[in-house]
Amino acid sequence: MASQDILINWAPQETRVAIVENGAVQELHIERTLERGLVGNVYLGKVARVLPGMQSAFIDIGLERAAFLHVADLHPHGNGVPRSEALPPIERQVFEGQTLTVQVVKDAIGTKGARLSTQVSIAGRLLVFLPHDTHIGISQKIGSPELREQLRTRMQALAGDGGGFILRTNAEDATDPELADDIAYLRKTWATIRERAHSQPAGTLLHQDLGLAERVLRDLTTEATQSIRIDSKMQYDVLRAFGESYMPGAAAKLEHYRGERPIFDHYGIEEEIVRALGRRVDLKSGGYLIIDQTEALTTIDVNTGGYVGARNFDDTIFKTNLEAAGAIARQLRLRNLGGIVIADFIDMTREDHQQAVLAELKKQLARDRTRTTVSGFTQLGLVEMTRKRTRESLAHMLCQPCPTCDGRGQVKTARSVCYDILREILREARQFDPKEFRVVAHASVIEMLLDEESVHLAGLSEFIGKPISLSAEPSMNPEQYDIVLM
Repeated sequence: MASQDILINWAPQETRVAIVENGAVQELHIERTLERGLVGNVYLGKVARVLPGMQSAFIDIGLERAAFLHVADLHPHGNGVPRSEALPPIERQVFEGQTLTVQVVKDAIGTKGARLSTQVSIAGRLLVFLPHDTHIGISQKIGSPELREQLRTRMQALAGDGGGFILRTNAEDATDPELADDIAYLRKTWATIRERAHSQPAGTLLHQDLGLAERVLRDLTTEATQSIRIDSKMQYDVLRAFGESYMPGAAAKLEHYRGERPIFDHYGIEEEIVRALGRRVDLKSGGYLIIDQTEALTTIDVNTGGYVGARNFDDTIFKTNLEAAGAIARQLRLRNLGGIVIADFIDMTREDHQQAVLAELKKQLARDRTRTTVSGFTQLGLVEMTRKRTRESLAHMLCQPCPTCDGRGQVKTARSVCYDILREILREARQFDPKEFRVVAHASVIEMLLDEESVHLAGLSEFIGKPISLSAEPSMNPEQYDIVLM
């Protein structure tokens, strides 16, 4: 099992987490304070208004706008209604001034307030706890009927009475002690919520979905984790208290980083982030990957580059592909690339080489906590795979489309823009009769018009019978230009 260290860089505006395995960064997680929604938060709400015509109610949960509760989101068991019967109208279930424990299921959008539910669910690392329910559910991603039945039987023995549970996908290989720890954590969380609901006034936030730093202890810490280093003393104390209450095993691995240099600088994480935003990934052998992320899929192209270390060309290709398989698995985790992924390995003539590369890829992907499926080589020699989308990719979170190329990844050459300008001048000369045409464009375009394209510019000026002057504008991008009629 690979040894693992977790590094946490905390600031009031942003939390960043790096998972380092055997000295190499494998995953990056980023959460920004202003972009955190309210989904999952539990409030003690007060019914402000009941709307029988819409079968809804407005609930005051202490926000600027009242939140919205539809009759379908009222838990029927709380009112003694069997699941098989139709729901009674909302005016018979709630009344103005009533206090309700509610959970946000959809953030506010525009002028609409947040959407609420009284059917509270609390997520753990392996399970989702349903305090008002009794059944044991299994994630649909766990497809084997035998395994589903085994998990259900085990959970019924572990859960006992009081609430239902849904086993998440990553509970597929969980042990009984791991499930028991998650059950204890979730029950303790619910007990805290109920206790606060009886002692706090309406409009109080009873439970906030865990922030990234707390989720490190809950979701990302494993037996392989050697240490969890955080650079904020205040957050270290918060995490220590949280961990000692809910997961003492993880809390014991916490360390406060006191180095003079920022923690991500000291461990080289900032450089990894910069590299993870680039298209090219260099391999130690001299080969390299080219990674392109599109709307529909991600493509990864493998190239030998300057690698000439093997005895013959077949061995060179095989060694490069073998190294690339490990690098691809790492980049998928590091960049959090999801959806369809196509890997174009260098063509291999030998079947045993193909199978060895495929086996290495699957072996490296097995360390990924996100579900991946590899379909093998196609007739064209491509490897098709899928990786579940769990959150925004690193590039989508940190970057936006280039305003110059508008996300195309390239811009027109200066010569192409020169010819666009000459055509536009000719077009306008047929419609207008100014004394002079003035071209305002990027400096590289103006320079080409004055130098290599000066003959064509002079010829056009003579043809239309008007002078053409030039002006460089530093603020314009290479494709922008204006033609001013003087």
